Amino acid sequence: MSYSTQSDQPLDAIIVGAGLSGMYQLHTLRDQLGLRVKVLEAADGVGGTWYHNRYPGARCDSESHSYMFYFSQELVQSWEWSERYPQQPEILRYMNHVADFLQLRPDLVFNTRVVAAEFDEPHNLWRITTASGQVWQAKYLITAVGCLSSANVPAIKGLDSFQGQWVHTSAWPHEGVDMRGKRVGRALMQETPNAHCFRIEPRSALEVTDEERQAIYQAAWDKGGLQFRATFNDLLRDKEANDTAAKFIKHKIQQVVHDPKVAALLSDIDHPFAAKRPPIDSHYFETFNRDNVQLVDIRSHPIECIDADGIQTTQAHYPLDTIVFATGFDAMTGSLLRMNISGRGGLALKDAWHAGPRTYLGLQVPGFPNMFTITGPGSPSVLCNLPPQIEQHVNWITDCIAYLQTHGIRQMEADAAASDDWVQQVNEAAHATLLPQVRHSWYLGANVPGKPRVFMPYAGGFARYRGICDEVAAQGYRGFHLIA
Repeated sequence: MSYSTQSDQPLDAIIVGAGLSGMYQLHTLRDQLGLRVKVLEAADGVGGTWYHNRYPGARCDSESHSYMFYFSQELVQSWEWSERYPQQPEILRYMNHVADFLQLRPDLVFNTRVVAAEFDEPHNLWRITTASGQVWQAKYLITAVGCLSSANVPAIKGLDSFQGQWVHTSAWPHEGVDMRGKRVGRALMQETPNAHCFRIEPRSALEVTDEERQAIYQAAWDKGGLQFRATFNDLLRDKEANDTAAKFIKHKIQQVVHDPKVAALLSDIDHPFAAKRPPIDSHYFETFNRDNVQLVDIRSHPIECIDADGIQTTQAHYPLDTIVFATGFDAMTGSLLRMNISGRGGLALKDAWHAGPRTYLGLQVPGFPNMFTITGPGSPSVLCNLPPQIEQHVNWITDCIAYLQTHGIRQMEADAAASDDWVQQVNEAAHATLLPQVRHSWYLGANVPGKPRVFMPYAGGFARYRGICDEVAAQGYRGFHLIA
């Protein structure tokens, strides 16, 4: 194969993805360490998840003051949010502001999709191939592709025959979708014209009186947001405690939703409260009081097929002009596997992960030297607010690369035994909670047919995780092979 690159000499690092993590990683490696770095981004702008997910009503479920960078006080003071839970357009404006404030654009390469990455052992380089056939070379490969960036479009029989328009929320057309006067089917939470919604699947709460518990829940409900999940420290560890929260939420749904049958469907939750991310957006449940919204329970009446005119369930046919898939993502591993990464000895990442993702600290994969995964499987990632974890991961990787450069180390690779031990710790942390009890959870990959059922994020808490990472680094990067 003939290799052509954008420069005569290999770069120090290639970063894939221009979301929050990719931009901050570029800043630290380029501006703090003085390395030669480029970011390859498939889209024509920064933003990552927030670039693509432009569907109406898209917003963050973390409060705005927590969904931003804090590594620079000047950057913090240069931005002011307009609302408590920022909507997608404002988040995207913030990310463009970050790119401009840090003067990142000269090293951001847009419209450049990575289709393969292979480790060249003799030259100790990563060769990254793009869709246009260009090949970039770098000592370090850093994936910043996000946890929720690979769309999961269900393989429903007859989709190709549908004569209307169908879209997935993660690839929303920038020109928008005209739904005025249209019959719209959504399979859902945030986006809801005329819509059929297809429903796809510090104390203990037991240490207080019923009256005190109800008062605490009510205060958290009134305040809104993530406060409800933080009312007691055992809601995700103890089934009896969790049931008290679930009972309160079900009662609230039944109060808000006028139709008793719809309220019963919405409150018939087959998993522990908060084991899936609960809908905390404003007026979500009130949506189902609208005359032009109908909830279809496909647990009881599954979808049989899609035809030219709409969706056929086992009970009825729903004529539709537009179908919106809000069916989520091939989370945490999908984007990495679709990059066709090959490590030492030509080992394909998809083969290394045939039984599920295997990493050390969510930062490196055994068999893939000098490759780092920001918020990869095995890190807290989706179980905590992402910007603080992104900062922690990027800072750890930056300090690590500085150590490697200073000590003349050519290669760094996660040890297989250390990775196996970490996977075990991830499993133990998960099973100390109620999280694995969700049958169709994307935390387990259960929303993607054929995907290994493995609990992917680390559920032991961000503070504990940060401490483990710091300890590993302080001990000379215990659990990694360092080759000079």
